[in-house]
Amino acid sequence: MTAKSEQMLTVDDLATVRTGDKGDTLILGVVVREGAQFSELSRAVTEEAVANHFGLPVARVRRCLLPRLNAMSFELKGMLGGGVTGVSHLDGHGKTLSYHLLTMQLEH
Repeated sequence: MTAKSEQMLTVDDLATVRTGDKGDTLILGVVVREGAQFSELSRAVTEEAVANHFGLPVARVRRCLLPRLNAMSFELKGMLGGGVTGVSHLDGHGKTLSYHLLTMQLEH
């Protein structure tokens, strides 16, 4: 894995994350920095793990693997409280939530 093998790894140790939105759905793209780590990251960053990390029911999280890109995409339904035009808070697009995913600890 990496030099941190004795310590708990996070998503941030292996990947970068981008975010977007479609109405009330948060979309998170996870792109592995080194292709060899994709299979390990995809085993750890599952729908169940992401749902747990965000405190959501698993049924509201959908993952799509993109192995040729060493990436995966997650849709978190209902995460944006009504969407960009339907909320009054400052982060209607959910940009800061991608940083929250980077803090997720990986089981290995």
